[in-house]
Amino acid sequence: MLSFNVNRQFTSYFIEDLLTIKEQVLNYSKRFSTFSFLENHNYNFRKSYDCVAGAGVASHFITSGGAYNFETLDWFIDNKRDWIFGHVSYDVKNKIEELSSSNFDGVKFPQILFFVPEIVFIFSTTSLQIGVFPTLNADSIFTEIISTENKREGNINSPAFNSRFTKEEYIKTIEKLKEHILKGDCYEINFCQEFYALNITIEPVEIYKRLNVLSPNPFAAFYKCDDKFLICASPERFLKKDGNVLISQPIKGTAGRIFDDDEADSAQKTNLYQNQKERSENIMIIDLVRNDLAKVCKEGSVKVEEFLGVYTFPQVHQLISTISGILKDATTFSQILCAMFPMGSMTGAPKKKVMELIEKYERTARGLFSGTVGYIDPEGNFDFNVVIRSLQYNSSNHYLSISAGSAITFNSIPLNEYDECLLKISAMKKALA
Repeated sequence: MLSFNVNRQFTSYFIEDLLTIKEQVLNYSKRFSTFSFLENHNYNFRKSYDCVAGAGVASHFITSGGAYNFETLDWFIDNKRDWIFGHVSYDVKNKIEELSSSNFDGVKFPQILFFVPEIVFIFSTTSLQIGVFPTLNADSIFTEIISTENKREGNINSPAFNSRFTKEEYIKTIEKLKEHILKGDCYEINFCQEFYALNITIEPVEIYKRLNVLSPNPFAAFYKCDDKFLICASPERFLKKDGNVLISQPIKGTAGRIFDDDEADSAQKTNLYQNQKERSENIMIIDLVRNDLAKVCKEGSVKVEEFLGVYTFPQVHQLISTISGILKDATTFSQILCAMFPMGSMTGAPKKKVMELIEKYERTARGLFSGTVGYIDPEGNFDFNVVIRSLQYNSSNHYLSISAGSAITFNSIPLNEYDECLLKISAMKKALA
């Protein structure tokens, strides 16, 4: 039985069509300055909920710079004991590791935002629970939601994307990174590039709906923070806390789908599992995650529960490993965050050195890309994704961003890494077409 803040009352409503009610809640959400919609798409990834969402801000913790401390964040979480939604952007690394960043950021998400929503939505196959404070009426909200018409936007002018790297520049950069690996500066580095469009106007909810059709993934998110939007089709979990157990499921290793030939598509999975370069990518991140977990978990409790599992998603096959540990007593949220963030799958190893190289060789700030979006429940359990396969959009300056990356090792073939980036952004570009 779920435990809720005593001031928040939940009412359950029977629903006949889960897909329709999800879209109606998304359309209803447009009125709020802050909204988080987290969707599983029925994947069996140790999910707690099919879908949860939070709308409006009753109270919040927010920062856009370095003038904050993690103890204040812990106080906010512990003091509220309610549903909390929010995000951590990639550049929080600067606070954790005493690094710095100066690359251009076109979208400008706050570094951290956590908020207690005015309204909580919990979806299941046959019901929608709406949780509100006494000042709001759940029945009125539900009536308005189900009366919302699910309009579909017409054709969208497909934006022309620019790249921060030409193909030739990208290949030369990968060769430089391989020189760092050869010198022993690092073993693996996740190098990303941004594709961007200027002076673009989009309807974010409509693009999210389209992306869900093209690429439904287990850690999808529609996230709004004032004029900034995240439209996310992530397949990757960063961290899940269930009681005193902490779970991480890094992805490393990618193979494209072959849609018109089942036998060839199955062979792709086999080839991915047997590919030594792809396996070594994942194994190095397993070691990094085990080391990070050991900082906050009881001695001897960290273990690899699944080693190099092959999972199929709409666009790609991926290698995923599952690592878990039992948390030390009285470990705070910020202690977990500082031990684990940024996630190893989006940095490489050793983590601090590769983050310095990322800052040197990448040409834009990652922003919320490579960060995380998720929720914390009233009992302190949480689930956070890895923000990849995503669009970031600022509706005030009309800047649209898609980033993608790959793990660079000494055995990387630069042209293959470039093609992998194009594969990873394909669903987002189709959603805009």
